[in-house]
Amino acid sequence: MGAEGAVNIVYRDQIRMDAEPDAKRAELIEEYERMFMNPYVAASRGLIDDVIDPADTRPKIVHALEMLENKRETLPPKKHGSIPL
Repeated sequence: MGAEGAVNIVYRDQIRMDAEPDAKRAELIEEYERMFMNPYVAASRGLIDDVIDPADTRPKIVHALEMLENKRETLPPKKHGSIPL
């Protein structure tokens, strides 16, 4: 959800009760973007693993795929066979 939609929902009462609702909405949108719409905030909270530069995207993807190139999925053996019912 974008900052505008989130502010309209979360701060609905504050915006409605303010004398200048448009100015209050703009102020709250700016504050919301600064506090929550930032990848570094998400990284500090452990919600994402890494923040990478867009120029490094291709090498990161190539490295991840190379790591998985020889991976084999191993399924545990079945404990029981199918019994006729």
